Amino acid sequence: MVNRSGYIAFRSSTIQLMKLFLFLLLSLALLSLPQRLVAGTVSLTDGRSFHGWVGDTNKTWRIEDGAFVGGSLKEKIPQNEFLRTERSYTNFVLQVKFKLVGTAAGGFINGGVQVRSQPAKHPPNEMVGYQCDMGDDWWGALYDESRRNKVLTKPDPKAVEQALKRDAWNTYVIRCEGNKIRTWINGVDMINYTETDESLPQYGLIGLQVHAGGPTEASYKDITIQELP
Repeated sequence: MVNRSGYIAFRSSTIQLMKLFLFLLLSLALLSLPQRLVAGTVSLTDGRSFHGWVGDTNKTWRIEDGAFVGGSLKEKIPQNEFLRTERSYTNFVLQVKFKLVGTAAGGFINGGVQVRSQPAKHPPNEMVGYQCDMGDDWWGALYDESRRNKVLTKPDPKAVEQALKRDAWNTYVIRCEGNKIRTWINGVDMINYTETDESLPQYGLIGLQVHAGGPTEASYKDITIQELP
């Protein structure tokens, strides 16, 4: 005669194991979802091509290990060069992993991430608008590129030293909403800027810069954006 209580216990434990197995399968499925299905965030790069981006991809920009790399460590950078999105954005949270390396003795080493920017008429690939800056004495600053041509605000140098990993990969998070721009590097607050000039557009393209100067490589990867209302 079958032990009824033992059978019930066996069946109960089997059901619990099946529930655990299904939970693990669901968790793995959620982790493998494309970024566009997670909290409204989409990737702006595919790691293999320049699809959706415009710039000098013949000489200045190349793709290495899934990253956009601008410039060279073998020669000086003759002029500012930008890689920019084809699409315009207004309110958003942008995340960019970046790395800046160069030969300081050879000249200025600098790069940056443009937001709410427009293409300049001259020179080719130049951009006009807000730049979240990169480089010694410029890390974390918000610069108005080819427009007011000045630093709009700078972070506390102690915050920069706390956050920055020199010659290594770092993460910029840039939040643009209304007339405000706020940034973080590696989770540390950099700037919180409010634009008071109502004549300036609070929308535009996203761009990646390698600055004119010494031998430099400015690398950018894992670029994602979450558009806000």
